[in-house]
Amino acid sequence: MVNPQWKSVELPLPPGPAGRVLARDVTRCGDRWYVGGGVGTPAGDTRPALWSTTDPAGATGWAPVPLDTASDYYAIRSVLYALGCQDGRVAAIGAKSGGAHGNPRVRTFYSRADGTLVAVPSRDFELYGGGRQVSVNRIAAGPGGWLIAGNRAGGATVWTSPDATAFTIHEDLPTLANSPDLSTFASDLARLPAGWLVVGGGRLAGRIDRDPYVWTSADANVWNRVPLPGTPDDETAQRVARTADGLVALGVAGTAFAAWHGDAAGATGAWSGATRFGATGTGAVAAVDGVAVLETASRLVVSTVGADGHRLWTADLAGKGWQSMTTPVQVGPGGNTAVTVGGAGDTMLLLTDDGTAGGLWASQFPRA
Repeated sequence: MVNPQWKSVELPLPPGPAGRVLARDVTRCGDRWYVGGGVGTPAGDTRPALWSTTDPAGATGWAPVPLDTASDYYAIRSVLYALGCQDGRVAAIGAKSGGAHGNPRVRTFYSRADGTLVAVPSRDFELYGGGRQVSVNRIAAGPGGWLIAGNRAGGATVWTSPDATAFTIHEDLPTLANSPDLSTFASDLARLPAGWLVVGGGRLAGRIDRDPYVWTSADANVWNRVPLPGTPDDETAQRVARTADGLVALGVAGTAFAAWHGDAAGATGAWSGATRFGATGTGAVAAVDGVAVLETASRLVVSTVGADGHRLWTADLAGKGWQSMTTPVQVGPGGNTAVTVGGAGDTMLLLTDDGTAGGLWASQFPRA
């Protein structure tokens, strides 16, 4: 068991009605840490929020980042749940459930030159929503701009933008999307030295179990599907990390969490079989929902959720030698709870929400 010395960190309320902090994602971008999320009021209203600090340890100096929601109805009410970084500027995905069917109304946000986070006004309902809507999951920057990974009725889907100020959808792409023999889904993404990698899974026709896949592309238009080494168990990749030792895809395999290791290019044949850790349990949706790469400490840290609640784990940069880590608070499973982790160097930032109170915690990775 690894025992970090967690320190509680205050995120000050941004301007607006009083409420509680909803912290959902964290990233190191340039010389700053950023936490994205929102504020929830007792009346059930929400609004987006982004905080930043220049403290390398992430323990002090947090302040709200100015927001411009452009009077967009759902942008004003969004909670930011995914952050990306390029050249010291962040972009974000947020959402607020609404409309006749209560589906998430997704909005994206980008950093203006003056540091203000700006909402992209909704001009096309079908861009993220509509009758083919499924999910809009993660955002990352890479060669030539930005990429979002998610899903539509036709399977795994991506959205592209040169500068995060407006995105274009690419759905029903051959190999990436559904085919007659395979239904696909995308969960996360990472930049490659010369393109992109998307992780997720697929279900072969006539079967109920899932198989893990990654997809690679040089231009986000033409994709190559790479099956990860699998077994007859239900397996899927849910998050991905780029490390000095290559790529690590993280997800679930049967009744355990799992890590697959690949080379820096995500090439076919370069992926190892799953290294399993922990137990997913039964009666709850199991997932790897956060991953941090600690370059100085040469460690991966991931957060998971299973039947026994949210847990924290660490391994080497190849995703091997897993150990459990202690957390400052215990958070059980459930749709209103959230735990995720971010990191850089040897610093870890942990976000927790047990459904009634949220928190931010900072620690250095313990030295051996």
